[in-house]
Order: sequence, then C-alpha cells, then structure tokens
Amino acid sequence: MHDDRSVTEHRLRRVLAERIKPAVRSRPVPLTVERWDAPGEPVPVAEGLAAPYAPCAVGEAWGPAWGTTWFKVTGAVPADLAGQVVEAVLDLGFDRMMPGFQCEGLVHRADGTEIKALNPYNDWVRVADLAEGGERIEWYVEAAANPVLVDHRATREGDRLTSGDQPLYRLARMDLVVFETEVWELVQDLEVLHDLMTQLAADDARRYEILRAVDAALDAVDLGDVPGTAGEARARLTAVLASPAHAGAHRISAVGHAHIDSAWLWPLRETVRKVSRTTSNMVNLMDEHPEFVFAMSQAQQFDWIKTHRPELFERIKKKIADGQFVPVGGMWVESDTNMVGGEAMARQFLYGKKFFLDEFGIETHNVWLPDSFGYTAAMPQIVKLSGARWFLTQKICWSQVNAFPHHTFWWEGIDGSRVFTHFPPVDTYNSDLGGAQLAHAARNYREKGRGSRSLVPFGWGDGGGGPTREHLARARRQRNLEGSPRVEIERPDAFFEKAHAEYEDAPVWAGELYLELHRGTYTSQAKTKQGNRHSESLLREAELWAATAAVRVPGHVYPYEDLERIWKAVLLHQFHDILPGSSIAWVHREARETYARVREELTAITRTAQLALAGEGTRRLVFNCAPHTRRGVPAGGADLPAPAGRRVAVRERPGGGHVLDNGRLRVEIDGRGLIVSAYDLEADRESLAPGGAANLLQIHPDFPNMWDAWDIEAFYRHRVTDLVEWDALEVTESGPQAATVRVTRSFGSSRAVQSITLRSGARTVDMVTEVDWRETEKFLKAAFPLDVKAERSASETQFGHVHRPTHTNTSWEAAKFEICAHRWIHVEEPGWGVALLNESTYGHDVTRDVRPDGGQTTTVRLSLLRAPRYPDPETDQGNHTLRHSLAPGASVGDAVREGHALNLPERVVTGAGPVAPLVAVDEDAVVVESVKLAEDRGGDVVVRLYESRGGRASARLTAGFPISAAVESDLLERPLPGSAVGAPAADGTVRLTLRPFQILTVRLRRT
Repeated sequence: MHDDRSVTEHRLRRVLAERIKPAVRSRPVPLTVERWDAPGEPVPVAEGLAAPYAPCAVGEAWGPAWGTTWFKVTGAVPADLAGQVVEAVLDLGFDRMMPGFQCEGLVHRADGTEIKALNPYNDWVRVADLAEGGERIEWYVEAAANPVLVDHRATREGDRLTSGDQPLYRLARMDLVVFETEVWELVQDLEVLHDLMTQLAADDARRYEILRAVDAALDAVDLGDVPGTAGEARARLTAVLASPAHAGAHRISAVGHAHIDSAWLWPLRETVRKVSRTTSNMVNLMDEHPEFVFAMSQAQQFDWIKTHRPELFERIKKKIADGQFVPVGGMWVESDTNMVGGEAMARQFLYGKKFFLDEFGIETHNVWLPDSFGYTAAMPQIVKLSGARWFLTQKICWSQVNAFPHHTFWWEGIDGSRVFTHFPPVDTYNSDLGGAQLAHAARNYREKGRGSRSLVPFGWGDGGGGPTREHLARARRQRNLEGSPRVEIERPDAFFEKAHAEYEDAPVWAGELYLELHRGTYTSQAKTKQGNRHSESLLREAELWAATAAVRVPGHVYPYEDLERIWKAVLLHQFHDILPGSSIAWVHREARETYARVREELTAITRTAQLALAGEGTRRLVFNCAPHTRRGVPAGGADLPAPAGRRVAVRERPGGGHVLDNGRLRVEIDGRGLIVSAYDLEADRESLAPGGAANLLQIHPDFPNMWDAWDIEAFYRHRVTDLVEWDALEVTESGPQAATVRVTRSFGSSRAVQSITLRSGARTVDMVTEVDWRETEKFLKAAFPLDVKAERSASETQFGHVHRPTHTNTSWEAAKFEICAHRWIHVEEPGWGVALLNESTYGHDVTRDVRPDGGQTTTVRLSLLRAPRYPDPETDQGNHTLRHSLAPGASVGDAVREGHALNLPERVVTGAGPVAPLVAVDEDAVVVESVKLAEDRGGDVVVRLYESRGGRASARLTAGFPISAAVESDLLERPLPGSAVGAPAADGTVRLTLRPFQILTVRLRRT
C-alpha cells in the first residue's frame, strides 16, 4: 500500500479548520447592542444595569486599559429558528491564543444575576435547547478591557496611573446562531483522533486504522452541507472510537482546574472579578455535565466570591455539597514558600483550612501548589501538622538543568516528617486533555512498573477560564480508547488514595524542592519583601503583647477581628507572584500602601497593650519581643535593661580609615569605607580573608534570557564592578555606647550611604545601607569574604535551617548559584563560625575559593536590589534602607538569637514596673515562635515553639498565669494524639521534649 499518511493528515487539518468548524454555528441573526463606558474603576452590578446606554455597533472600539464597558444586548429568536439549538455568540474582540490574558466579560440578566462568563474559548451563551421562536433576551455584559501584557516587554500599561487611554479592543460579533450539535460532536471526534493518531508510532497499525477511518469520514462530508452529512461522517468513526484501551494503559485522573493567580499581570481587584467569571462557568458546566469535577484552591478567592457575589457563592456551596466543586489546598492563597516566615506559613493553613471547615464543613487533605517557585524543606512537617496527607506541585518541571527523578514520591522535611507527593508528568497545570499532552504524561511518567497512574489538572488557567465543554468531550472519548491513556474525571483525593495504595513504598526525596529557575524572585521588589518581613515581625509583637495584656490586665480586650483581618491581608500578599516580585506595577504599588497601613495598625495595637501592661509611672521599660533574653530583659517581658558593657573606642587606622573596638570585636574600616578586619577578640581570630574587604557593594549586569523579574542567569557573574570609590567618609558617632562610620558612594545614576556601627557589649557589626537606586537591568550585592573553610552553609528557613554545599561537584549543586535564607546565613568550620544577618533580604549566594596560602575563602553575599523592566519597568527604583549584621565567632544558636534581635527591635515605654513574660522557656535551643489567644475565642493561650539548632531538646515551659492543662495541638489548635507535652506541674511548668526541628503547638487552658 502506498504511504498517503501525510496527505490524509493534511486533508483533515484543512477541512476541519476551514469547513467543519465554521459549520458548527449557522444562520446568524444580529443582536441589538448598546454600551456604557464606566468611568474609572469597576462599579457595582446595580449601577451598571441602571446606567445610561447609547447605541453601539459591531466593529466599534472599546476599552482603554483597565477600563470597563457595559454592553446591553437585546434580541429575539426568529420563528424560522424554531426547533433548533440556539446560542448567542458574544465576541468582545478576543484573540483565541491568550485566554485569561486579555479582555473578558460576565453576562448578567436584567435582575443582576450572573449567567456565565465570556473568554476566547467560551464566547457563547445558550438561549434555548429547543427553540420555539420568539424567545427574548436582555443581557448585560460587564466587559473588562484588561491589557495584553504577556509579551515580556517593558510597558507602562501595568498600572492604571500610567496606562494609556486608547481603546484596546473592537467588538467582533454579537449574533444569535444555530448551534449544530452533530457538527460540534464531529469536530470533537476528529480532533481526538487526529491528536491520538499523530502521537502513535509511524509503524503502529492502530495509527493506520485511525487514518483510514478518518479518510472515510471526510469522504462522507459534503463540504457544501456539513450539517446534513455530519451524522454519516460520525458513523464511519464509531468503530475506531469504540476500540478499548490496552489493559496496561497509563491511567489519568483528570481534575478540572483553573489556575487563577491572585495577582500577576492584573491587580487584585481584577482577580476578584476573574474568580467570579470562572466559577460561574464552572457551576453551569456542572449543571450540564454531572460527571464534571472541578478543584479550586485559595480560600481567599472563595471569600471574594462570598463577599462580592453572594448568589454565586450559594450555587458553589450547593455544588460542593454535591461533590462536584472541590475545595483543595487548605491555604489562604497559593503562596510563595521560600520567603514566607514560619508563623505566616502556619497561618496560611490555619485560616485557609478554617475557612473551608466553617463555610463548607470540608477538611482538605491535600496541599495544592502547582505554580510556586520552589518549595521549602520545612513544608512536609507544616503540611502534616495542618492535618493534610498529600502534596501536589507542578512547577519543578520548569527547572533548567536537572530533571527531577520522581513523579510520585515521599517528600521528607528537615525534621524527618514525610508527606506523600505527586508531581504530574503531564508537565502543565493547564492541560487541554489533548492527545499530545496525554501521550507525554504516559511517556514521561517515571514510576513505570511500580505505579500506573498520574493526575492531570485540565482547563484554561493562570488568568482563569477553567475547563470547557470541549475538554469534557475529549475526556469522554478517551475514557477507554485504544492507543490512549485511560482518562477518568475524578476528585484529587480519589487519585491520591489510589496512588498511595499502589505505591506505598515510593522513593524518598529529602530536603527542599529547589526550582532551578526564577532565582531572581528572592530579590525583585525589595519594598514588597521588606513590607512582608516587617509585617510578620509586627504581627508577632502585636499578638504577644495583646495576649499578655488580655490575660494580665482586667478589661483589656484581645483584638481578634483586627488581628485576623491583618493576618489575611499579609497572607494574601504572600501569593506567589506578589511576594516574589513578579507582578505588574499596580500590584506592588498597592502592596506598599497595604504594608504601610498594616504597620500603622499593628504599631497601635502593640502600643495600646504595652501601655496597659506598663501601668502609670515614669520608669523606663524596655519591651523585648525576641525569643531570647536581651540585655537582661527576659524574652516576652519588659524591664530596665542591664548596664551596657565596655565603652566603644574609636581611633584612627594607620594608612587611613578607623578602628572600632568594644572589647569583644575589633573592626577596621579602611580609607575606602570598607571593612578589612572583623577580629573576634575572645577567640583571637580574624573573620575576613587576607586581603579581602567586607560590606563591599558589587554591581553586575542583569539581563536574563527571558523572565526579567523572575530570573537571574549564572552568566551575570561574568562581569562585576566593585564599588570602592567614595564621596565622603566620616565618623558620625563616637561612643561610648556605639560608634558609627559612614561612607557615601556614587555609581551610575545612583547613590549609596553605608553606615557601619559597633555597639557596646555587642557581638555583631551592624550595617545600614541606604540606596537611592536609579539603575536599569543591574544587580546589587554586598560581599563578605570570610576566612572560613566551610563545606556547607546553613540558611534559616521556616522553623529551622537547611544546609547546602558550598562546592559545585555536581550539576545539582551548581544550579543552586542563588539561594534563599530568612534572617541569617551561617558558615563554619569545627569550633568557629560566622553568621550574616539581615532584616529584609532573602537572596544570597555562597562561593568558595582556595588562596595561594592554602586557606579557603568562603564568600557570602547578600542580594540587595535588582532593576528588571518587566513586568514593572520601575522595579525597585527609589530609596531603600537595608539592614544587615556580621556576627564573627557565631554558632548556629547565636545566629538564631541575633537574627531575631535584628528583626525584633526593642520598644521603650515608661511605666510603673517590670512586666513578667506570659510564657517562658528555659532552653535557648527551643524558640517561641508565637504567643496568642486561641482562635475559638475561649481564652486559652496558644504557644508555638520549635527546636532551632537541629538537635534534640528538653525544656520547661512556664506559664505566667494559672493553667489547668497543656495540650499539644495541630496548626488549627485541635488536640493531637501522642503528645510530646507533659502534664503541668503545680508551679505551672510543663515539660517538653522535641526532636530536631520539631514544631510544637501547645494550648494552655486557663483556670
């Protein structure tokens, strides 16, 4: 037989595109259209319905960037369409290739209730399943003119304050049409068979079986009368569509999904509308297809629907009760996990799971984070303590260098906790359920021979949209189809139960899931990151002092509502495109405004509580919110601090510069304003490498291959400029309690002022870098070359730290050329180490080199600022104040203590006398992470602690108030079995035993 395969395949593609698909919609009848352009921001539905509309015609331009136009659409079904399936086609001017990234609409009835959403793959509204003729419609389309911002070019369209006023779209079509059901079904048949056929091997007999059937079907189609001949064409495909899948075919659990970024290339206010648009379509699809299951994460998005679309929320609740609409994830948002603080990560689960329990009675068992940029090694323990059993991610397939070796595995965290994890081999969270993607999932699956199934999230996503009727048609046809994986639409938990049952002894991956991409997100948008860190610290303070005052001061009311509202605002801004700095300018402008309000509110809550605790008086009291005693003031208490240590001496340095000495550290600053010696006097040891200079600002070119705000590429290090020139060098403070040297530098269009301070009694050198940053596509770092032979670094993460090699022996280590740390990073050789502390920086790099003298220089650098141009062309432009400290001779325990001290400054209040801590722990390795009142408002005190050094620890927790019981709890403050908490003794102490890095939540019942 001659090989005519390419001829038939080409024939299929052309006939399908040019004749059959256009025939799905026939006999168009124009609708009458009027419009009203809403001024400014979106208006309530009632206002849109009552607006003064003016005539409008198809082809008219509409919508400046971020504008909203309301279209009133009216008409009637003509009598000659009686007996037909009638739909309205409402095309706002869509580009078919970009669902979720352009204009969208939501169609309302005249009474304001929503009908369904409009997007490029969902531009229709059903009018009648069997028209009688004369049916009238009066609809109102709320059309959002979201600009297209996916081209990776610098643009000012990313903020309504700077975007243009020219219309972006033209109304393309507003018609009633006959929906030719049989033609549509033929399209689905042919698309599924085409995709399957082209994935089969060229010598596979099944491929030719399909080819001949398709050829016969096309012969049956009269191109002049497609609707009249579609049935015959379909009949010729029946046999090949009925042939069952092989017994060993890969099994796909298909889960409807619409990844909706809570902000990214659109602002938060637009996401509020996006979730309503998407979910309205999903509940409609559920009405029409009882087999359809749709999973949605992010309690925040459900809450938006509840607030802004209560009637839609009730429909969703009904579908949740029916089992079709499935809340997943259990987090407030799909957050970043690298930079979010430990307590904030716990609150993501507390408030997320609590919302699902309170609103739907649903306990979510899986964590759903398909798109975050890497995953902290602390996550498995946090997941387990939230009550979840399973974890799903997709993003690791984006890694540039190393292919992750597993698709189903046990993920082990820093404490030894393990969580059953799935990484879908389809390599997308927006699957179209097409043959190419399903074949890729089956081929790519790495657990062959042990496991047999994988999960596929399907539906349009990132900007929302979700599954369509076409997706469901593909699922039906591929449920049991020869040559294809078996596809079954089911709930995520059903997949996990089956996968776990067949593969209980899955391999183990220990440690972080590091994404070998998007490393620049540790640094981009420094003020957003600083706002997050400061807010986390301020929340710790506010809760601690408010709880202490509520227990100790009669009549003092704990501000439950305010704290929950503020927590939720902070958690929202930890979304994986906000905190990482990868959103448009509008998002980050609003984030800065939100953080300013948060600071003001939390400062007021803290101040009110501290004044209540201090009482009336003139005694100077220092409140210490840090988890360790500081200057004699106990952790969580207030008192007059102990006298300062030896005064700080300042003298001129031979050859230029200054020497600062407090008896513990001697710091030499040369004539360029660089630290050239940081000598540990107690250990008689130099910290800095010979000839090295610390606190050295270095600037690199920063022009990654594609993702500007997201990425830094390893080649940025090929060029570096050391900023050693100076404009001014002066001593601005000369003791006795502190000495400060300040240097001013100019570079490019920018200016930096670096202050170096040594305080009396301190074991740290404190540095403040004030930068007026005016660079573009540059990367600013601060370098510290240390005389330490370190084989690995330790970086603080949530509730502990992670070790990473300093060498690049393998591609896995080499790929980690930029790493994330929270408050500190530490390097050491046996018996002596150095910590570099920060107040709001997350990006770091650690490199090693061997000097001619045989010693090793370990250089630790902080990533201070970037200047990418997309998606925000003004990223990080302006003034920044960045604080960091060097701690020579520090152990990991010292790093923990000093990191908290830097991030939790003392507060001074005048009052009557000391304030005893509400709770105290007698072991420094056990860190109190938070102290608060219980969420159920019963008055219990909840204390969260963790072992911070990576070893076992025993400690006594002392309550500064009468207690009747101490109960180990999960993150939702529910009792846990097998408690590590002893019964309280008569003196109110509770014995604790913690394994390395264990998180322990203790609920103290007040008597």
